[in-house]
Amino acid sequence: MTYHPLISIITITFNAAEQLPPTMESVAAQTCREFEHIIIDGASKDNTLQVARSLASNSLRILSEPDKGLYDAMNKGLRMAQGDYVIFLNAGDAFHDNTVLEAYAEAAKRNADIIYADTVIVGADRKFISKRHLSAPELLTFQSFSKGMLVCHQAFMVKRSLAPLYDTSYRFSADYDWTVKCIRKSKPGKCINLHRIAIDYLSDGMTDKNKFKSLRERFEIMCRHYGTTATVTNHISFIGRAMKRKLSR
Repeated sequence: MTYHPLISIITITFNAAEQLPPTMESVAAQTCREFEHIIIDGASKDNTLQVARSLASNSLRILSEPDKGLYDAMNKGLRMAQGDYVIFLNAGDAFHDNTVLEAYAEAAKRNADIIYADTVIVGADRKFISKRHLSAPELLTFQSFSKGMLVCHQAFMVKRSLAPLYDTSYRFSADYDWTVKCIRKSKPGKCINLHRIAIDYLSDGMTDKNKFKSLRERFEIMCRHYGTTATVTNHISFIGRAMKRKLSR
């Protein structure tokens, strides 16, 4: 009988030999074993693949070939996925503790469309830096994301049947566009908040390094999904929120 996983964990790598071990170790430590782990590697020149194979579980599959960027690689992961649900855990990011995937699996077995949780930010030394300035809402709806990316992409698990491919015309914020599309396709009351920290997010990711470009793309995506007037109005509140955070530091 062919094994059919409940969850597909997809990890994107490129020259990530140093960042990958915490990710793979956190996957290997999970009490839930109803998953497959897929690594999509962009033809790394370092020893990323050797690290991946040395830490591999029985469920690991690896595809290593040149790609056209992060979101092209993520689309390859979606196409390879066989699980009922998909979640992205990129190199450097990790599950917060060894029961996280079990919590996602329990919610999945209640036939949720989307399962989500909170995230904390860590440095390369894996030490806590801060919580995200946005928290996962109690009730997740299509309108929730008009106020920003309230759920970190890595803490967002969705039914594979609802997950579209990423729009690769966006270089930095296709994950925001993707999550909005997933929520739009979900049914009311079928989004479950786990009410826990699920992900340790590594702070030096591509979006962090290209913050302005990412925000500009996100503004364009918000206008497309929510309209220009609503987006401009919300951005006025975003500015106020950012100033308040600065003053409180």
